[in-house]
Amino acid sequence: MKPIFFSLLLMTSAILTYAQEKPIPLYPNGIPNAKPTPAAYAEKMEKTDDEWVTMVSIPTLTPFFPEKGTANGTAIVIFPGGGYGGLSMDKEGYRVAKAFNKFGVTAFVVKYRLPSDDIMVDKTIGPLQDAQQAVLMVRKHATEWRIKSDKIGIIGFSAGGHLASTEGTHFDKLVIDDKENISVRPDFMVLLYPVISFGPMAHVSSRENLIGKTPSDDLLNLYSNEKQITPNTPPTMLVHATDDDAVPVQNSLMFYEALLKAKVKVEMHIFEAGGHGFGLNNPKSKDKWIDWCKNWLDENGFL
Repeated sequence: MKPIFFSLLLMTSAILTYAQEKPIPLYPNGIPNAKPTPAAYAEKMEKTDDEWVTMVSIPTLTPFFPEKGTANGTAIVIFPGGGYGGLSMDKEGYRVAKAFNKFGVTAFVVKYRLPSDDIMVDKTIGPLQDAQQAVLMVRKHATEWRIKSDKIGIIGFSAGGHLASTEGTHFDKLVIDDKENISVRPDFMVLLYPVISFGPMAHVSSRENLIGKTPSDDLLNLYSNEKQITPNTPPTMLVHATDDDAVPVQNSLMFYEALLKAKVKVEMHIFEAGGHGFGLNNPKSKDKWIDWCKNWLDENGFL
């Protein structure tokens, strides 16, 4: 009898574990701002170190729950990077989620739509729609997922950092339906080697993928997020490397200075070396930004 019982217990445990990490559609009732997906347009995934995903037309939210009894009610929504042309789902998504789980934070990895005229009416708002919808969904289900609705933050890497900083500065410019009037303002932001500005220090391919090669001045200013900060911008932590040759460190510096000017709480860590896209661990440093982040969240009352 005991072997049968333990077999059933293991099966149940496996089912629960699988359910915890099963992707959830961001829009169960229809994707906004969408054109019919062309037959030739199909999501592709390369099984590389990054688990590189392209041509996303159906955005999802994948939850990662801490071990039973360790959750502290804080949640973080994760936006992987990839220049708005792909998504580094493992290196800048799943691994990061599991790292936050280790100190009790519930994590959600967003597979957001990549801007494309093939599948979107207006590609400039597509990723932001998914970012706002992700925060809305987590806050809407906070009780069900045992999350405190005032401790929901976001983290983004590279172009995912641009998306996160857009969500964190454009939350009052809704581009989704919000009939229940649920706030899409994140309670805190963590930005890793983020694309911030679409000006002279821009990561050009990210800018062109999102707003095109000949954008208007209005679009350039709108998505230069150092220009969109207000005193209501969420507290922010920034991490960058001085020798980043893809996204200049000035992106984080400009955002930091703008936050200071607006009197928004901010902490910044600049590695001497590390380049771009190091994900969870900078190979050029013994320091771990995830430890800095844990301490920062604790010091600001989010843990």
